[in-house]
Amino acid sequence: MKESEIQAQIRDYLRLCGWFVVKIHQSLGSYRGIADLYALRDGQHVWIEVKRPGGRQSEYQKRFQRDIEKHGGIYILARSIADVEHLAGEKQLELLDKNALFRRKT
Repeated sequence: MKESEIQAQIRDYLRLCGWFVVKIHQSLGSYRGIADLYALRDGQHVWIEVKRPGGRQSEYQKRFQRDIEKHGGIYILARSIADVEHLAGEKQLELLDKNALFRRKT
C-alpha cells in the first residue's frame, strides 16, 4: 500500500471519529520535516507522520518530532489506522456498535 493511501485511511478514520484533520504539504519556506497530518479535537492537537511499514523518518522529521515533544505536543509515527485508534476514544465504541448492528442486519 502506498503511503498516500495510508494517509487517506488515517485521515478519513479520524474525521469519522470527530477530529478536524488536515494534510500538510511540504513546500518552499515550510518547516523541514513537518508531519504529514495535523489533527485537532476538543483542544487536543496531534501531529501524525505516516510511513509505510519499514519506512524510516528522515533526520528532519526526527528533529520536528523532538521539537513538538519538547514543547509538550503529541507526535505519532503511524504505519496504519491501528497506530491512531487510541485517539478515537468513546467515538470508537460508537463506531464499533454501529458496525456490529450493520453486520447483524445483513
